[in-house]
Amino acid sequence: MSATNSSGSNSSQMAVPQAKEAMNRFKQEVASEIGVPLKEGYNGDLTSAQAGSIGGEMVKKMIMKQEEQMSR
Repeated sequence: MSATNSSGSNSSQMAVPQAKEAMNRFKQEVASEIGVPLKEGYNGDLTSAQAGSIGGEMVKKMIMKQEEQMSR
């Protein structure tokens, strides 16, 4: 079963394909900051907690950045 959003497109596809590399760099940066051994390619050896902590920290940083921009 594939994940879809309300528009019916695959949720793993980026709305702006050109942003994919930037998001990959961001993910690597966050993983490094929080000490999760993320590598290029397959990362099935990570625990759910490790993988979730990367995504959670990414969202936290994106929200903080947006709040900063909105407060200007």
